[in-house]
Formats: sequence, C-alpha cells, structure tokens
Amino acid sequence: HVQLVESGGGSVQAGGSLRLSCASSGHLYKNYFMAWFRQAPGKEREGIASIDYDGRSKYADSVKDRFTISKDNAKNTLYLQMNSLEPEDTAKYYCAADPRWCLSLNPFDYNYWGQGTQVTVS
Repeated sequence: HVQLVESGGGSVQAGGSLRLSCASSGHLYKNYFMAWFRQAPGKEREGIASIDYDGRSKYADSVKDRFTISKDNAKNTLYLQMNSLEPEDTAKYYCAADPRWCLSLNPFDYNYWGQGTQVTVS
C-alpha cells in the first residue's frame, strides 16, 4: 500500500518562500516517478514539477525558475522548494507517484496521491 503525506504548506506574503515535503511509505522514490500538482478553487489540477529515478526534472512554465523539485531517497521524502511566490500560486498542493510515466505532468498518469497541503500567498 502506497501512502503519501504532504506537509509544509501555510500562508506567506508575495515574494516569500516555502518548502513542501512529501513523505512516503516504503522505498517509493527508487522505483516510482514522482510529481507535484496543485489545484486552486474552481480550476483543474495542474502538474507543476516531476522527477525521475535519476533526479532529472521537468517543470510547468508557470513555475519554472521559481520552484525546484528534489528528493532524498534515504529519507523517502520528496520536496518542492518554492521561491518568489505570487498570489497566483495559491492552491492546494499534492504529491503523486506512479511507476509508469516518466516525468509526466498529467494528473491522469498518477495512481497514488497524498491528501494535499494548502498554500496561500497574499
């Protein structure tokens, strides 16, 4: 059973930073592709960053050069460092995992999801 738990969300002023974490059960990061998604009220879930086994990453244009995805295999933890936050980044952020689709930002390609953590930028 794959379990993902996000943490690190909160409220921050525009221009500030936050780091999200996603802890997993088991050695997920060695065998699964991982990604971060976000969903604002009334909007579709948006893929923003993904990472593969070797640490290669892919970003949505909306967050490129501001957000960084990384992982610590020893700690079974995925991270999202978010800098230069903007009010448009306000959303609930989710981590996701799947063994099949390398670097996908399509939410339909992921079978395992965390419960989400709220980020509010004012």
